[in-house]
This record gives sequence, structure tokens and C-alpha cells, in this order.
Amino acid sequence: MAIKNKTEVTMRAAATCPTHARADITFRDLTFAIDEPSERGGGNAGPTPTETALAALIGCTNVIGHKCADRLGTDIGHLDIAAKCIFDRRGVTLEEEIEIPFRRIELTITSHGSASHDALQRVAQEVGKYCPLSKLFKAAGTEIAEIWQLAP
Repeated sequence: MAIKNKTEVTMRAAATCPTHARADITFRDLTFAIDEPSERGGGNAGPTPTETALAALIGCTNVIGHKCADRLGTDIGHLDIAAKCIFDRRGVTLEEEIEIPFRRIELTITSHGSASHDALQRVAQEVGKYCPLSKLFKAAGTEIAEIWQLAP
């Protein structure tokens, strides 16, 4: 008898926040810090909340990219992902409410596998359908540009 995966799960996290800038977040058996840099009154113990959001998009693009490539039978090898984000800081500085703080994110995804350019572009199309972090940013109004390329 085949085991059916749950289609909806409840994720849980907990945090201890020892300062105004730092949160020690625990998922499963993992704990990591989210903190502000020293110049903004933090201890620089980890990425900022907004940097963490961008890092989550990179991680999700990698995971979903490999899942899609496997489904398509495409060898993308390992990926290098560079992100550039235009972020409107007026909201986090309490200057004014901002509807779309992450204005534009550009991801350059470089594949080190044997995939052809066309096969890599098919993977890219599939990632756009399934990456939950990409969908989250797009639903919030963020423009996302992805450049999928083969390593030289």
C-alpha cells in the first residue's frame, strides 16, 4: 500500500528575543539568529529579517529547481545563485508605510550540469510554477527577474 503525503502541514517555530534586534529562532532541532548589524543597534549575530527573506528565496529556488530538474530528467548539476534586491527602507525606518518594500529581485541562477540551454529554460518555467517563496514575493507585488544560465 502506497503512503500518501499530507497536502497541508502546520509549521511551528519558536523564538527567544534577548534584545530589541535579535531573535533566536528554533525550527525542529535547529536554532539560528536573526539580528541587526552593529550600526543599527544589533549584535550582528545573523542576517537581518529582510536578508533572511531573500535568503529563503535563494534556498527555495535551489530546492525546487532540483526537484523540477529531476522530474524533467535534466542534469542541472549544482547551482550558483546570485541575488540583487531593490528594497525600499522607508517602511523599516518608520518614515512611511510602504506597499511593496521588496520592489525588485533579480536572481541569476547558474547551472553547472550538462543540461542544454533549452532544457534549463524548461526547468526555469517549472520553478516559477512551484516555488512557494517566489509565489509569496510575487503575490506581494515584487517584480522578480530570473536569469537561468549555463556555467561557462
